[in-house]
Amino acid sequence: SWWLCLLQSLCVAGLCRIPLIRRRSARQLVEEKGLSDEIRRKFSYNPAAKFLSRKEQSPVPMTFDPDTTYSGVIGIGTPPQFFKVLFDTGSSDLWVPSVRCTSSSCAGHLKFNSSASSTFQAASKPFKISYKSGFASGSTGYDTIKISDLYVEQQMFGLTEAEAIFLKSVPWDRVVGLPFSNVTLDGGISILDNMWNQGIIPQNMFSMYLSSSVEGSVLILGGTDSSHYTGSIKWIPLYHTSNLWNIQIQSIPINGNTVACAGRCEAVVDSGTSVIIGSDEEISNINGWLGAIPDQYGAAAVSCFNTNLLPDIVFNINGSSFSLPPAAYIMKSGSGCTTGFAAGPWILGEVFMRHFYTAFDVGNKMVGFAQAV
Repeated sequence: SWWLCLLQSLCVAGLCRIPLIRRRSARQLVEEKGLSDEIRRKFSYNPAAKFLSRKEQSPVPMTFDPDTTYSGVIGIGTPPQFFKVLFDTGSSDLWVPSVRCTSSSCAGHLKFNSSASSTFQAASKPFKISYKSGFASGSTGYDTIKISDLYVEQQMFGLTEAEAIFLKSVPWDRVVGLPFSNVTLDGGISILDNMWNQGIIPQNMFSMYLSSSVEGSVLILGGTDSSHYTGSIKWIPLYHTSNLWNIQIQSIPINGNTVACAGRCEAVVDSGTSVIIGSDEEISNINGWLGAIPDQYGAAAVSCFNTNLLPDIVFNINGSSFSLPPAAYIMKSGSGCTTGFAAGPWILGEVFMRHFYTAFDVGNKMVGFAQAV
């Protein structure tokens, strides 16, 4: 259970480990209730939405990803109130539902009661996230965040009072953004920068190991853990540094033929996106090489038989080759098999990060990949 997740969190030799549980995805949950057609009609999948630039006081863009599944536990306040959260390297903000949330999407999720925390301070700015298919809004405040054995003081976060209906079906209460830059929803400081500034992590970095099984995944604050990868970490400098973990891919070949990113392309490394996203034409090309046929929802369907005969897909990044086998990029669900490739701006999401242990180095402006074990 998620309480076990909390009990297993610990810091040893400066590194703090937060266990991540892989839960049933929103897609699985709505399929079980027979609602998947209705949800897909209402909420289009637009992975680009949350990367749109925004000005202060403008809504925070975000999108519904039906397949993200990993969550860990944080505590907010004194004494801590605990939440299951998505640790999202593709967004900046930390936010949870408030006890004042009246939307049905908050039912069944844990809600923060600011009056029950002796360290809570209200902030003056409103909080608003706009979705491609809905919104969340509320207020902001400051409080102590307990993450593993660490206590991050005076952390700004959002408290939602109204939310889009699709948030009812996600398997986590809400989100902790782990951006590259320190700018959050209203000029507040990100939780990563606060940890570093408060001297509670040994290095200004974190890393993630995403397992295919329910348990075993972990977020490591302050460094890397070599027990989760083999060989060395290949470090890649950030490209066009913004608040995102952007890198440049040189090319993507299959069987020696370049099928995408022929002229290089820029990609975001994002734990809050379930699949690998790329430009429409290039993803169509990759899926074509895999013999995939679009299903009624536009997903690239393949036969579940003989998927092991499909080719590896190679990502050439900063002079290193990262080879993704079919076992990593074919996704099985109750309704069959699809490839883990979809159209949008280039994003390396969970499908890539499950195969490659990923380190995020704020101090040195780099992302590192190593073969996960």
